[in-house]
This record gives sequence, C-alpha cells and structure tokens, in this order.
Amino acid sequence: MIRSASKQTGLYSGPACDKSRLRPWPWTWVRACMVGLAILSGLALPAVTSSPAWAAPSPNTYVVNSSSNNVSVIDTATNTVTTTIPVGNSPFGVAVAPNGLHAYVTNYLSNSVSVIDTTTNTVTAAIPVAGGPFGVAVAPNGLHAYVTDNAAGTVSVIDTTTNTVTATVNVGSQPFGVAITPDGLHAYVANNGSGNVSVIDTTTNTVTATVNVGSFPAGVAITPNGLHAYVANNGSGNVSVIDTTTNTVTATVNVNVGPAEVSVTPNGLHAYVTNVQSNNVSVIDTATNTVTATVNVGMAPEGVAITPDGLHAYVANRNSNNVSVIDTTTNTVTATVGVGHVPWGVAVAISPVIPKASLTITKKHTGNFTQGKRGVYTITVGNAGPGPTDGTAVRVLDVLPPRLKARSLSGPGWTCTLSTLTCTRSDVLGPGFSYPPITLKVKVSCDAPRHVTNTATVTGGGDTTNHTSNDPTTIKRDNHCWHHEDEDHRRQLPTARQHASTLIG
Repeated sequence: MIRSASKQTGLYSGPACDKSRLRPWPWTWVRACMVGLAILSGLALPAVTSSPAWAAPSPNTYVVNSSSNNVSVIDTATNTVTTTIPVGNSPFGVAVAPNGLHAYVTNYLSNSVSVIDTTTNTVTAAIPVAGGPFGVAVAPNGLHAYVTDNAAGTVSVIDTTTNTVTATVNVGSQPFGVAITPDGLHAYVANNGSGNVSVIDTTTNTVTATVNVGSFPAGVAITPNGLHAYVANNGSGNVSVIDTTTNTVTATVNVNVGPAEVSVTPNGLHAYVTNVQSNNVSVIDTATNTVTATVNVGMAPEGVAITPDGLHAYVANRNSNNVSVIDTTTNTVTATVGVGHVPWGVAVAISPVIPKASLTITKKHTGNFTQGKRGVYTITVGNAGPGPTDGTAVRVLDVLPPRLKARSLSGPGWTCTLSTLTCTRSDVLGPGFSYPPITLKVKVSCDAPRHVTNTATVTGGGDTTNHTSNDPTTIKRDNHCWHHEDEDHRRQLPTARQHASTLIG
C-alpha cells in the first residue's frame, strides 16, 4: 500500500530512514528507504512487464534489482543467470521491445531510462525523463515507450528511434504501472495516489478517460484481445477489471493482501497477480473472473511476467532476492533463481530478431552474341535483406555453357580466378546496396548453338541460401566464322615459325 510516511498504519516496521534523502514528495522518501534497507514487507509497488502476447521463443528474462542498481539476465532454458548489466540508480520497471532487440529500464533516482541492447546485453543509451520514472511499456510497433513519472505525475513518451522524449502527458497522482493495448491506440496508467486509471490516446497523447478503481492501484495489464484491462489494487486487496470499450469497471476480483503486479497469459485465459504481503500469486480465470489457484512463492513478490508460450510465469521476490518460476499448467514452482538485491520489475524477452542479409544476383548481357566473336556478361551482387552481410566471404561462381570460353574475369574489389570462374570478397554490404559489378568476357565458338544459358550463383555473407541467376543468350550464326578462324590461324603461323627458328638458330 502506498501512502506518505505520516499516514502509515503499522503495515511495516524497521529502522528509521536517513532524513537527508527526503525530497518534496513523501513517496520519494519512502522509496529511498525501501531501496536502502530492503526490509519493507508491507508495501507493494508494481513491476511493469512488457506485453505478454508474443509468439516467439523466450530465451531471456530480465530482472531489475532495485538496490543493486543492475539487471539480472536469466536464460529460461536453464534458469540460470548468464550476465548482470549495470544501470542507473534505483531501477524498478523493465519492458522489452516487441522485436526483442532492446530492453528499457526505469531508474527512479537517476530520473532516466537505460536502453539495453539485448544482443550484447550492454547499455547503449540513458534517456533523461521527468521525476521518479517507475513503470514502462513499449508500443506494439516498437516506435514508442511510455514511462510513468511517479514523482512528477506525468507520462513521458519516448521515441525509440532517437531515444528522446517527444511528449509529456499529465495523468493522476503518483502513476505507477502502464500497459498499452494490442492495437497500440491506448495506454492505461494506474495512478496509485489518486485511485484511478488514466486512459491515454496514443495518437494525440492526451488523456481521454479516467476510470475510478480500487485503493492504491499499482500494476495493470491488457488482455491479448484488447477488451479488458486488469488493475491490481494494492490497498484494496482486489483486482479491477475494466471494459476497454466503455472504460468502466465490470468486475472486481478479490485476491490476497497487497496485490502489486498482474500479467495475462498469451491465450488470455488467466491473469497472474502477485500479492506482496501474502507471499503468493493469485491465478484468475478471466472467463469467470474468479481465483482458481494460489501459488506460494518467495517473500514479497513484486513483478511477474509470462513467457511467450504461456508455459511459465517468472516472479521477482523482493525480500528473498530471487525469482520463482511457476509452471502454469500445474501452478507449482519448479525453479528458484537467485538474482541481485531487492528484485522488482521483470520482463521476458523474445529471441532478438537480428536483421540479416539476403543476397541477390543478376547476370545480363547486351544484344546477341555472334559465332566467332567476343561477348561480355555483367554480374551484379546486391543485398535485399533488412541487415548487412556479416563480413564472411561472399562467393560468386559462374558456369559457362558449352562452346563459350572465358577470356577474362574481373571486378573492382573482387578477387577473381579465371580457371575456376569464381570471385570473392568479404567487405560488408549494407541493406539496399550492391557491390561493383563483375565483368566476364567470353569467346564464342564457331559451332556454338543458337541458344545457350549462362548461370551464376552467389553464396555467403551470412546468407545461408544459394541465389542463382540465369541469363539466356541468343547467338547469331556467322557463315564466315570458320574462314575468320582460319585467317587468324594463318596469321599466327609465320610468327610461330619465326619464333621457332630463333630458338633453333
């Protein structure tokens, strides 16, 4: 339950906090005490998870450790911590972009959001926001992140392309959790201090509705079909169910003491609610809006996130410094993973979608070839993929048809071998670009058929597919071709005889 220090009614006890850290907002002081001491067992604040409706595998879970000022990365295949990422001061919320490439972490006392590159698990940017950032959610298209500024009573809208705040939206008092509808058109913000939910139109970034809920609302989650928002009311011990079409509360579900965060399974059938003061998780059947199971976890569970396949729920236990892994088919804890100090927010990431190259090859010539004459082919390799080549060798192989003989093979930047008709290079080719062309000069035999096809193939550069280009070529008949060849032969004979005489003489 979130209250100012002067209004606490025996829900927690512990050593007095350092008053030198007191700020104008009572809640900021309470937060500083919680971070420094990690002994508060009666207060509950939400850990904001990213959208639960994913369809890809989920190799990593990101757990924010608010007192350690870092993020633990759990490999969900082994349920072990594989790395720890330093972030700002007092991090609380975390959300992962839909493509899995970035995680966004709110740093309450740093007034910033850390951007983590999930391919390297390093912080690549720190975005300044308003006072006391807490919750965060990323839009389904990945273009914007919405951050609740708890101390400022606002929501900061971040352009994820530039990592800058492009809008600030006034909401209720002490906003905590935030969730975005699957269509990306609305953001629902739980205002802990004013006991309501602000509905933001994301096209205009204005509040279009305010919905009264229970006491001290904390976490919020949207069902995959977008029809309902589930709001955990920390002070009421219940969950408000909002019909997002009418923005009215249509049901109230009693859970246990101190509900903090809520996450809905990808199939929309169940909502998992952490109960901080009861040390357990309530499982709500969303069809009947009744609690069908209660799962005991660690001490003071805060954040909860469901894996994309819906088979597991990861719960951050604030006072146990660990994460409980719940099997959602049996609703039992199957693993416990130790993390940093005072874990709070948790989000499950899909496998990062790393853009890769997709090579193309074109082969062409101009006009028709003629028997006994020379012809020229031009081979061009391009990249039609969303990502660059990876620096490994790109190899072009040409296969000439019978009666065509290669005379030369070259191209700027290419290393070519005439005997094998291959060219290679390893410099990186960006998406939408092409390498300088390869020129293949050939001599057409006098008995070459009227129609031949030249074939070239490209491989490598991180593209595992072989790409082939065929160039049908028409060859004109030359009735004097053999005569021309005989003339050429006769011209070469005196030179050959003279050379032989020189060697003998």
